[in-house]
Amino acid sequence: MSAEAEPRLVLRRLGEDDAAEYRAFRLRALRDAPGAFTSTFEEEDAKPLAATVTRLVPSDGTRTVVLGAFDPVRGLIGSAGLRAPSRLQERHKGTLFGMAVAPHAAGRGVGRALVERILETAAEAGLVQVDLTVSEGNVPAERLYRACGFEVWGREPRALLVGGRPVAKLHMVRMLDGADG
Repeated sequence: MSAEAEPRLVLRRLGEDDAAEYRAFRLRALRDAPGAFTSTFEEEDAKPLAATVTRLVPSDGTRTVVLGAFDPVRGLIGSAGLRAPSRLQERHKGTLFGMAVAPHAAGRGVGRALVERILETAAEAGLVQVDLTVSEGNVPAERLYRACGFEVWGREPRALLVGGRPVAKLHMVRMLDGADG
């Protein structure tokens, strides 16, 4: 289901005015699914709101966009970011990060709409590939990324230790120009 098929869904870039709502949404996602993210609830909860503002509006020259998916009744129900390096030899690629959808919004096409908009944003910025990592065993996320054209190119064992338990990360890439590596 695309954003067009979900008439109440609004996708837009998040800015400084969204920082408090985004921070609360992100903290819930980190608390509810600790194995899905590299950051932890405790680490992020200890940071001031200013750190969230910097994530949304970086001042270091990093090319970053964080999108939010909004339901007019429930507010922010999903988010995803795109970060592109500024270094000359890496400017062709970006990384999809921080993908999260509220549990009550799962299955409504919110995640797919966010990923598709991130890919559109990347292409409009002249990027030719987008990469991401997904925790092995996160079947819904992996299925979504594959459906959006991402392919696994590697597996990092023990990328995370979540509560002392190792979690592998799958590295995925989507070529936007149709070329192979």
